[in-house]
Amino acid sequence: MALEPGRSVSPDSSGRDSPGPRQWMGQLGDDAPANDKHYRKYASGVDRALSLFDTALQEWADYISFLNRLLKALQARPSSVSAIPSKAIVAKRLSQCLNPALPSGVHQKTLEVYSYIFSVIGKDGLSRDLPLYFPGLASVLSFASLTVRAPFLDLLERYLVDLDPRSLRPAMKSVVLALLPGLEEETSEDFDRTFKLVERFKTAIRPPESDDITEVHSSGDDFFWQCFFLAAITGHTRRTGALAYLSRALPRLGRPQHPEPSRGEAPSKDDAAGRLAQLVTSPEPGLLIRCFAAGLADEQLLIQRGFLDLLVTHLPLHSDVLQARAKGGDLELLLRAAVSVTVRRDMSLNRRLWSWLLGPEPSASSEHDAPPDSPTSPHHALSSRTSYFAEYGLRPLVRALLAMVRSDAGGNPAERARPYRICLSLMDRWEIGGLVVPELFLPVVDSVREFKAKAATKADFTEVLRSASVFFDGVESGLIYGEMLALMAQAIGPGEASPQERRRQIDLIRFILTYFNVREEEMITIHAPLTALAILCMMEEASNSDHPLGASLSEAALNIAATLLELVPERAFPTQARGKDEAGSETAGSLSKAGTLKKIKAFYMNDQGNLDAASPPFSARELADALLEKAGDLACTSLSRKDPGPELAAKSRVLNLLLEKLPATTSFDAKRLLDAMHSRLASDDPVPFTTYSTVVSLSTHMHSANRITALELSGLVLPLVSHAWAYLSASEPKYHVETVRSLWLLQSALGLSNRDIEAAIASLMLQHDAMGTFSKRPSDPGRSFIVLWTHTLQDHSSGPERRGPKAANGEAKGLTRLTGADHHDIMLTRPMFLMLDALVDEKTQLFMTVKTWLNSLVGVDKLFHIFVTKLFELPFLRPQPRSSNPAPTDYSEDDDLDLALYYVRSLSSVLRWCPEAAWAVLAKKLPQPEGTEDADPTLQHGFVRVCLECIAHHKAPGEDGPEVTATQLHRAALTVLHQILLNPFAEQLADLHLENVLIEKLQQSLSGPDPYVQVLLLDVVYASLRIRELVPPRPPSSPTQEKRMALADAAARIARAPPTERLVIPQPPPPALLKCILAGLSAPSSRPVLDSWVVFLAECLPLYTDSLFQVLIPLVETLCRQIGNTFGSLRGLFRSTDQKPSQGSVGPEATLISLLNGLEQVLASGHDRLLAEEARVQVVKSPDQPQGFFGSVVSGVFSSDASAQTRSATANDRLTVLLAFQDAVRICFTIWSWGQGGDAPGQDPASAASLNYTSLRMRNRARRLLEHLFAAETLECLETVIGIWRGALDAGDAAKAAEVLNLLPALDGSRPKHTVPALFNAIYSRTNPGALDPSRRSTLTIDLQDTDLVIFLVDYTRSLEDDTMDEIWQDCTAFLKDILGNPFPHRQTLPSLLEFAAVLGEKVDNTNFGEQRKMRRELADLFLRLLTAIFTTRPASFEVPGPATLSEKQRPSEPSRPVSRGAVRLPAERADDVVGILAGIVPNLPKILVENDRVLTAAAAISTNVIAPALRSKSFPDTVSATMLALLRELSKLPNNQKAWKKDLADAFNDQRFFAPSSLGLAHTDWLPLLRQWAVADKERMPELLSRLTPPTTAGIVFGVGATSARLEADRRTQLNLRRIATLVAACPADTFVTDLPAIADKLTELLGATATSSPSSATRAEVYMVLRALVLRTSPVHLAPLWPLVNAELHAALASVVAPDHSTASDTYGNASVMQACKLLDLLVCVAPDDFQLHEWLFVTDTIDAVYHPQFAVGGGYQPVALVDAVCEELGAAGLVGGATPTVPVMETGAVAAVGGMQAPGGGPLSVPLRRPLLGFPGGISDEVSMERKDELVAKVLRPFFAQLSIYAFESTYAMAPVDWEGCVVALVKDVFDERTIVRGL
Repeated sequence: MALEPGRSVSPDSSGRDSPGPRQWMGQLGDDAPANDKHYRKYASGVDRALSLFDTALQEWADYISFLNRLLKALQARPSSVSAIPSKAIVAKRLSQCLNPALPSGVHQKTLEVYSYIFSVIGKDGLSRDLPLYFPGLASVLSFASLTVRAPFLDLLERYLVDLDPRSLRPAMKSVVLALLPGLEEETSEDFDRTFKLVERFKTAIRPPESDDITEVHSSGDDFFWQCFFLAAITGHTRRTGALAYLSRALPRLGRPQHPEPSRGEAPSKDDAAGRLAQLVTSPEPGLLIRCFAAGLADEQLLIQRGFLDLLVTHLPLHSDVLQARAKGGDLELLLRAAVSVTVRRDMSLNRRLWSWLLGPEPSASSEHDAPPDSPTSPHHALSSRTSYFAEYGLRPLVRALLAMVRSDAGGNPAERARPYRICLSLMDRWEIGGLVVPELFLPVVDSVREFKAKAATKADFTEVLRSASVFFDGVESGLIYGEMLALMAQAIGPGEASPQERRRQIDLIRFILTYFNVREEEMITIHAPLTALAILCMMEEASNSDHPLGASLSEAALNIAATLLELVPERAFPTQARGKDEAGSETAGSLSKAGTLKKIKAFYMNDQGNLDAASPPFSARELADALLEKAGDLACTSLSRKDPGPELAAKSRVLNLLLEKLPATTSFDAKRLLDAMHSRLASDDPVPFTTYSTVVSLSTHMHSANRITALELSGLVLPLVSHAWAYLSASEPKYHVETVRSLWLLQSALGLSNRDIEAAIASLMLQHDAMGTFSKRPSDPGRSFIVLWTHTLQDHSSGPERRGPKAANGEAKGLTRLTGADHHDIMLTRPMFLMLDALVDEKTQLFMTVKTWLNSLVGVDKLFHIFVTKLFELPFLRPQPRSSNPAPTDYSEDDDLDLALYYVRSLSSVLRWCPEAAWAVLAKKLPQPEGTEDADPTLQHGFVRVCLECIAHHKAPGEDGPEVTATQLHRAALTVLHQILLNPFAEQLADLHLENVLIEKLQQSLSGPDPYVQVLLLDVVYASLRIRELVPPRPPSSPTQEKRMALADAAARIARAPPTERLVIPQPPPPALLKCILAGLSAPSSRPVLDSWVVFLAECLPLYTDSLFQVLIPLVETLCRQIGNTFGSLRGLFRSTDQKPSQGSVGPEATLISLLNGLEQVLASGHDRLLAEEARVQVVKSPDQPQGFFGSVVSGVFSSDASAQTRSATANDRLTVLLAFQDAVRICFTIWSWGQGGDAPGQDPASAASLNYTSLRMRNRARRLLEHLFAAETLECLETVIGIWRGALDAGDAAKAAEVLNLLPALDGSRPKHTVPALFNAIYSRTNPGALDPSRRSTLTIDLQDTDLVIFLVDYTRSLEDDTMDEIWQDCTAFLKDILGNPFPHRQTLPSLLEFAAVLGEKVDNTNFGEQRKMRRELADLFLRLLTAIFTTRPASFEVPGPATLSEKQRPSEPSRPVSRGAVRLPAERADDVVGILAGIVPNLPKILVENDRVLTAAAAISTNVIAPALRSKSFPDTVSATMLALLRELSKLPNNQKAWKKDLADAFNDQRFFAPSSLGLAHTDWLPLLRQWAVADKERMPELLSRLTPPTTAGIVFGVGATSARLEADRRTQLNLRRIATLVAACPADTFVTDLPAIADKLTELLGATATSSPSSATRAEVYMVLRALVLRTSPVHLAPLWPLVNAELHAALASVVAPDHSTASDTYGNASVMQACKLLDLLVCVAPDDFQLHEWLFVTDTIDAVYHPQFAVGGGYQPVALVDAVCEELGAAGLVGGATPTVPVMETGAVAAVGGMQAPGGGPLSVPLRRPLLGFPGGISDEVSMERKDELVAKVLRPFFAQLSIYAFESTYAMAPVDWEGCVVALVKDVFDERTIVRGL
């Protein structure tokens, strides 16, 4: 609370010189002389009467009897004595007799005793003892009956009203609160009397020097009003009475809005009004406003309505109190509370609110008398009221709503949506909403966008968005688009805004367009095109400015314009031609861009886009012309730049949209744009891909819109195809897919009959060819054509890209893009034949390219289809019906023999070089050409018939030319026929013995300039190597050919035919061969011919018969290293965003596939050789021989994994092969993981389609290799994959670990029925290898523990589909039975195996397979046996906390929950966390065990073996962790299991060590929920605890060690039971123990009678205060009424003992711990402020304005505090601190003084909502970490600062009006309860 300027921060007098003793000290004893025997007799009689209260009160009649005895004893006083003996006890007993539960007769008798006492002690005595007697009377009116009210009011009128003002002043707030219940019913007979009594109290405390302002108001009433406002703020239940009083007594604070001409009495009226305003706002004006704010925020509608009426009548918006006197932010606080009533949607509230905001209605007389043009004339009435609101309320209301919008609601969607609903309600009155909404529109939308990032769930954001959308829909369309235009002007207009701020504005516009309704008719037809035009104009201005925008910003702005144009329908623009009368009118396009933009801005700024107030600045036709002109200008400007950047695509998108939507009559300069395209494409430099794709899109759209002719479009074909050809380079796979689609888009625009693109491609392919003797045909055009061919044939109409949304530069309207797969012949026929021509000349580079292409051809059927079509186009080659005696015929002159010869030779070349898989295609199908009646069944038949037709003709007539041509055609046809009839495997020819020289030459060629010479050398070298031995069975030419041949039936039969075996004499190859192979595989120059190297490697491997295992490792290492490097470069290519041309000529994906093929060949040869060696060393061969690498079947996996290892050499060979397998598995997994998980966001989005294509190819190839590896060595490969998984966990990479689990289901060879048994073998190999057959054991080359394997088994099983359980069920049950047969070797993994069995049970429960009762019963038996085995083999593992438990103890602030399955935890940690495993299993026990008896058996076993040992351990509570409590909580949720867990919990709760500090971290989050469930389920918990509390006794007290020990033990026992009661109360919901409250109060009363020497002693008082704190937090205030006399007396005594002398009775009774807990109880009461405690609060703290503004008395010296804490503080010597230092209290988290003063936080930003917290023990408050041993240290560090700050903190907390932090208060209580430092210890 900020003090007023010039006011002293310390009081004028410390009170030391004040007359009379301190009031609070007077309450500790009696004033009368003790030596007077008459007084002693009198006092003795009173004491005897008081003693009856503790013994004889059973019924209400006993209370009346007690009161009669007490009254008689008091009436027996000597006439000379006016004092009351034991007055503190008398006052306490009388207050207890005013218990609301007692009948009214008792209340009446009590008031009679009060009246007698007051008459005895007189005015002075009552003034002195008012703090003793008034607290008991304060609450009477709140429950008094009609018969009690009259004597109560009599009592106040007779004795209290006339007391000393200085005695009444501290209690004034309490007096007001006490009388307010009597004002609640205005029709009651006591209302007027009560009202007059309040007025009398107001008069009673006026200073003598006060002046009368009016008949009822005086200048000295300011303190009364401040107290009244404080009472109205805090007294929630008494606010009805406060409203009734305010409506009658509050002065009218408004002034005339239009003052009349000055008259004589006017100055006096103004002066009186000013003094009245000063009266209610002095010294703190904020209290008046907060009083109204609290009333407007009340839950009762009638109270809200009443306060709104008061605002209208007594506190109008234009009053000086609000406009001048209120501090900064106070008016905003009031407005925020006022407009919040609109959320109730009640018209009675809203009508009053409008009246207050818009001011008073003009009077009828003023309207009648006013001149026509005066402001009060009728037609000016509305405008005048609008001006009133704009002048007095608009700015503060906007600031208040902005603060609400920007405040941090803590993720609460209802609070976040609250200001939106308020704004929506304000729009009901256009006079208010029309002014407020423009200021709030953008902040509201921005807050929704910010909440989207903070929302905990999507549902929360949806709820907020729904409320904001309702508000949004109520805003005028013109305003919405005007604000978006203003945002865009800030984003791309001139100014000093940072790029981040500009980007933020654009993001906000995009958010509006995405999530809100901007599609109303007026929006999409008028505002959207206008806004888009304005954006284009601003973009044009920005491009011509000195500081152009960044590329990303420009692109974002243009995308916004495009989004707006997408909303615009075609009907928004006229379709008729321009009329003659409009031809000469000025259009928007003819204006300058500044003029166009100026007119649009004026329309939105001046008229707010309101079509009712102004017409649009342009007609629809003018708008269309301007849009198209601006878009065309922007596109031309970008095309003229060398590097237009990404914004060109956005501009193209805008222009394309306009071309689609605007009618053809709209003027457009297409020639200029066409010239710009030609100019840009004519450049020799390569254009960026975005520019190329933009030009394609623009040209096709212009043609579709009839803006250019087909001839003009054809003129662009050659330059476009030339640039596209560059993007089809094989070394740059980034834009392959996009380029091919763009070419087909262009072809679609040209039509099916147009062959311009085909011609352009053909010319580009021949561009660099050189024909002649030394012909030269480079390979690059061929590689580009291969890319075009591949992606064309994969361009299907059902592809995902054709189902998705239209791309930015997509298809034009009305234009359907042709698919390449269906129309490939239009574009590819002639280029394909140019490719095949290269097969004729083997000296060219293109020859090798075409040959490689044919070996891996995609769509070989399409190629043959083209041949069939072309051949059947020749009439003489069409099949003809033949006679029975066919005769040779001659060719006719019309037969084109040259063309036929060309086609047949091309076919011969294809059949010569095509792969074996092509024969399967030839044998399958033949497209039926038109005109053929008897179609051939297969292509092969067709080609044979064509050949027969060729040789059926004899010769051509005429000259020799045709005859020679015919001969050549015959030879070519016979060659083709020969190729068809021959076996596809050709024998290899031998060569000379020149292998050494040739190998050296081959190695030298790696550094040569021409890589294609290596192919020839490879063939020669291999031929020379084959000559060293006899002809062996020829291996397959390549693995690719073998796999494809496996798909073809005919070729497969040939492949399976056994080759002719001959005896061979193996000769070792030359030593240089391996070195040469390794160098060739590693050299960059070999990349273009890498396939040839791989084939060469496969052919050379059989030569290494005896030394294959020696060369295996270097070969695999080299291949894996090259695979890794190539894959790394390929992945980096798709991550980069630049377009630098690559120097290589071969794409990395082709290289990668070739290397993988080579790796597969090497591994296959090595594994086959290993199987042969192992078969040779077997003593007895098994009947089923192990199968090879490719032919192994799943049933033989384990038999082919390994054979008996009887020789060390064979074992070493197996180790070598397995190490190679492991390397291959790792590199294949790396490739398979590409583009998955966290790898995807880093890719370049421009090449997304190409990335998807390439990564899919690579992943599929790696997957196939992995399948082959798993088929050959399932166990070892699986262990390698598990090693990868374990490594990922060690590195903390959870995503990579999850990828491993995704890999296994993707492999055909790793189905669960194969993988799970292999996992079992791997586990047995490490735990009990003797139980396994040697062929099924692992070689243990992977460093894995059995725990790793079992945890992987659990995760893998959990990832499986439920339906796979039937595949693995038998294996799993057999494995578990085997484990249970000898569980000891598996003791470390038994808990995880239990989790595995639980997962099986969960999954089986979800399937039909799980409905078999026998099977479920078997699993249940296994589960229970596993559970028993765990407890048998690991009996002592739960008594000592494990590492996980210790780590949880060290993190008490974190929520203690079971560790989630997604957390990255090492397998060893998971396997050791037995409790965590059980906690995860217990919720699913009914699914696993099915039968309830089994569930209870398992639960009992867990309780007996896990919970009970931990809770009964010697180390308890260190043995208890969060996971342990989670397990206990899950057990408590099982049905019919209450017996076991309740007993365990009861034992733990009753343990003396339960409140150890180590339990604090788990107390609030884990113990309390368990105790809540325990207490709610068993209602006898509290009575049982109360029965343990024994009353203090002094009988038989003796001295000595034994007596002291017994007393300490009683103290300790009582302290623990009290702490248990406090914990139980804090754990349960509110009002759980209301029925036990009387019993609790009785026990507490007994214990509070303990002394320092009783048993139990007064050391238990601290725990009593803890119980009281718990009751305050968990009990409704209405139920606490009987406790207040007890609490008041105890707090008085405890706090007063602070200044008591050492070793006095008070000092011994209230120890340091008791005083500390008493202070915390008072602190909590001040913070929570229960209704009845507010009546007593003034006894302890200064609860009035005096806490900050100290009063000045004319008589009797300076200010003397009456509140106990202030007086004690002064007594302690801290008077200089009372009110002198603003405390740093927890409520002021964002700046205490600023928040209380109603100001904003530094920087003007919004304040977050603070919470009201106690002062002691909270951050920002006073620390309670202090030793309890020394009292002086406690006073200095805690008590003195606490006493000094509490009063001002209480006032500031009320002023701040913050909600209470209930949860924080409970946490603080739990912290004290679990602090065992204050528990007494034995001797």
